[in-house]
Amino acid sequence: MKRLFNVVSHYQKIKALYFRYERWLMPATLVIGFLVDYFTFTSIQISVTFGLLLAYWALAGATILFVHFYDADKLPKKLRYARLFAPLVIQFTFGALLGSSLVFYWLSGALSVSWPLILIVAGLMVFNDIFRQYFLKPVAQVSVYFFATLSLFSLTLPFLFTSLSPWLFVLASALAAALFYPYVRVIPLASEHSRHQKRRMAIAIAVIVTAMNGLYFANIIPPIPLSLREAGLYHDLKVSGGRYTMLGEPETIWGALIPGQTLHVKAGETIYFYTAIFAPPKLDARIFHDWQYYDPATKEWLSQGELSFTIIGGRKEGYKGYSYRSNLVGGHWRIFVKNQRGQVLGRLNFDVTMILENIQFQEIIR
Repeated sequence: MKRLFNVVSHYQKIKALYFRYERWLMPATLVIGFLVDYFTFTSIQISVTFGLLLAYWALAGATILFVHFYDADKLPKKLRYARLFAPLVIQFTFGALLGSSLVFYWLSGALSVSWPLILIVAGLMVFNDIFRQYFLKPVAQVSVYFFATLSLFSLTLPFLFTSLSPWLFVLASALAAALFYPYVRVIPLASEHSRHQKRRMAIAIAVIVTAMNGLYFANIIPPIPLSLREAGLYHDLKVSGGRYTMLGEPETIWGALIPGQTLHVKAGETIYFYTAIFAPPKLDARIFHDWQYYDPATKEWLSQGELSFTIIGGRKEGYKGYSYRSNLVGGHWRIFVKNQRGQVLGRLNFDVTMILENIQFQEIIR
């Protein structure tokens, strides 16, 4: 009896300590999960990254089930320590899963185009922290988990099928919904309003599927898993043995931090637009450079023509390609980098200033 009392007393002390620092532990594990996933994505092979993400996804789903089975008195009480710290596991895995979506969406599309989706993912992460007590409720928890699942599947399927077909996003939605139908049904809810809560889960899943597909076919979701690694304008470009030697204008540190740039151009000069684009191995995709000029008379952006080339995936630093134009006029310009569906990978804004004298260039090799 005394031993049982000591065990219970020890648990109560740990529980009190946990709740004392829960306010800091919950956001800390979320941030750690995000940072682990970010450095994993940027430093190791993409196939290993997806393997880890699938492991996080499985762990998150299993932990959510464990919590609800325990709370419904369907598991032995000796697992109380695991139940106590289960929310931290969920926070860590959600941080990794949502972080992966944020990293991919951020790297794969222009912020000016894909900002609504990035805002949604970032908002979920903030919501997950600030409103953590509400987040622990089944409906909110399952909704966030489903969003992470749909995002993960939409990232994974293009790698598996080496394709950017829009139907893969529809397939990802269908697979996620099909998996969650039995998942939601098996969750035991202690509340007497469990049927109502499960109905709300189903409605939330339907809303997420509809919204995400709407964003995708409106070209707001970027063309994952393509991502623009590098883009720049140059006054000369030569290719030899896969090496690009370019001449560009010197750029200050302050200039690099400010969006857009000023390009000094002589009449009749040819300007080159260089891009490096990441794509999965064996994936072929056609990339378009849409050069646009702002007409001050009509106050509209006018396309000066789309130039395209085909990329073949597999290089971590990106597949290199370029387009060029001559006889640019002074004023505001921008170039969109798109795929064949018109989804935007990136955008470069710049101003053209016409000059007569020669300027000094710096050599850049890629």
